[in-house]
Amino acid sequence: MPDGTFFYNPRYRWCLLIKAIIEHFCPTFSPGGVVLYIGDTENKFVHLEAAGLAALGVTLDSAAKIPDVIVHYTAKNWLLLIEAVTSAGPVDGKRRKELKDLFAGCKAGLVFVTAFENRRTMQSFVSQIAWESEVWIAEDPDHMIHFNGERFLGPYPDVTPKS
Repeated sequence: MPDGTFFYNPRYRWCLLIKAIIEHFCPTFSPGGVVLYIGDTENKFVHLEAAGLAALGVTLDSAAKIPDVIVHYTAKNWLLLIEAVTSAGPVDGKRRKELKDLFAGCKAGLVFVTAFENRRTMQSFVSQIAWESEVWIAEDPDHMIHFNGERFLGPYPDVTPKS
C-alpha cells in the first residue's frame, strides 16, 4: 500500500505486479504521485482515497469496471489509469473508451497505462493495445512503450474535428 505495507497473497501473480507498479513504476514515471486506488476483482477497494478522487471530480461506483490502480501525478495534474495484466486484457480501444466515459468529469488529464509482468505476457496482448496509451513491463522497469500519438506519457485532449 502507499503507506509502505502491502497486501500479498502468493496465490495471485496480480499482487506481485501491483507491488511492482507501486514500488517501481510510480517513482519512475509519476514521482511524488498519490496512489488513490488499488483494487482487484475479489476486493474492489483494497485501497481507496475517496477524498482525493472527489477533489478531482471522480466518484467510483463499486459496480463500475475500475482500473486496477489509479495514481494522481500531482506535478502534472494527470490521472494515471493503470490496468495490471496477468490474465485479463489490456487497455484496448473498447476499454479506453469505457475509462474515458467513467472518468469524464475528471479535472485531471487522463493517461491510460497497461502494465505487464514481462514481455512474454505482453506479446499475447500486443495486437489489442489501444493507440494513445502506454505500456510498462515490470521486468524492464525503467522503460515505457508508447503506442503512437503526439505525446509520451501524457493525456490527450478531446479534439472535435472542424467541419
